[in-house]
Amino acid sequence: MTVDLREYIDFEVIFLYAKCIVILMVKMMLMSPLTGFYRMKNKAFANPEDVALHGKEETAKKYIRADPVVERIRRIHLNDLENIVPFAVIGLFYAICGASYSTAWWHYHIFLGARIFHTIAYFIPLPQPCRGLSWGIGYFVTFSMVYKLLMVGLAM
Repeated sequence: MTVDLREYIDFEVIFLYAKCIVILMVKMMLMSPLTGFYRMKNKAFANPEDVALHGKEETAKKYIRADPVVERIRRIHLNDLENIVPFAVIGLFYAICGASYSTAWWHYHIFLGARIFHTIAYFIPLPQPCRGLSWGIGYFVTFSMVYKLLMVGLAM
């Protein structure tokens, strides 16, 4: 039995997915220049060639160090990679599996809000459980979509 995916695809859901994923990807991409900004501001570099503008070799070595703010931003970026990339893949399949617009809207926007709040909670930092809850909400949303995909797959 073959399945015609065109009967499942709602292009409004695809556009909704595209809007949310573009915002998430831009948010994630902004972590790199933010890391670079704080590396320059706090003079905390990872590689010897990066400190060449800050004096002679011996003087510049003191700038090869870890900085708490830079490391915090790097952890935000890593957490984004660990969560947004799976969401992007699963969310795309979810968009074409026949999900209703309203259900997809809630999934995509809750995840988007959770990731933005996670970044704010991590960067400021807000007291726990703020960051943990926002991470958990995003993770739950992703697994909710996985469940729907499994149910659709098992029904075929």
